[in-house]
Amino acid sequence: MLILGIDEAGRGPVLGPLVMAGALLREEDVVSLKELGVKDSKLLSPEKREMLEKEIHKISVDFTLEIVEPLNIDAAIKSGLNLNWLEGNMAAAIINRLKPDTAIIDCPSPNLQAYKEYLFHRLENKKIKLIVEHKADLNHLPVSAASILAKVARDREIEKMKQKIGFDFGSGYLTDEKTQVFLKKHFNDYENVFRKAWVSFRNVENERQQKSLGEF
Repeated sequence: MLILGIDEAGRGPVLGPLVMAGALLREEDVVSLKELGVKDSKLLSPEKREMLEKEIHKISVDFTLEIVEPLNIDAAIKSGLNLNWLEGNMAAAIINRLKPDTAIIDCPSPNLQAYKEYLFHRLENKKIKLIVEHKADLNHLPVSAASILAKVARDREIEKMKQKIGFDFGSGYLTDEKTQVFLKKHFNDYENVFRKAWVSFRNVENERQQKSLGEF
C-alpha cells in the first residue's frame, strides 16, 4: 500500500511563498522514518532537517512540492478563496499527482469534515482513503516527512529572495524583529515579496499613507 503524507510550511508569514509537500511511501517503509528520527519539522534544527530531507528522498517512492508565490496568494484571496481552501486545492493537486492508496493530511481548518469533503470533491480517484487530522505532523510519520520537505524548500526560497534583493529580512514572520523592520522600511519597494492581502501589511501601508497626508 502507498501512503502519502501532506503538510505545508509558510502559512502565516507576511512575506514569501506558501509551500506544500507530499511524501509518498510504501507502508513497510514508514518504520524507516522513525529509525531516522523523522518528526514534525518545527521540532528539528535546520541542519537536522537538511540531513533528513536527503534521507526522505531516498526512502520515498515519490515526492512533490506545490509553491504559491505572494502574488498568487493575494490573487486567490482577492477572488474569495480563503487560505484553508487554497491549501485544500494544493493538497488535492498533490494527491492527484502522486496517486496514493491512503493520503494523510494535516488539516488547517477547524472543521475537519468540511475540509475532508472539499478535498474529496477534487480528487480524480474517489477510492483513495483520506485521513484528515489536526496536528497530523505530530502523529503520522509520513506527514512529518512532508513537513520537513516543505520547510526545507521554503527556507531555500527565502534564502533566494534574500540574495536577490540583498537584504536579510529574517524569517518572514512578524515575531521576527528583522521582518518587522523590513516591512516598515520596504513595504512598497519590492514586487512579489509581501503578501499584500495580509492585515499586517495593510496596516503598515495605511500608516504610511496617513503619515504622508499629515506631512502634506
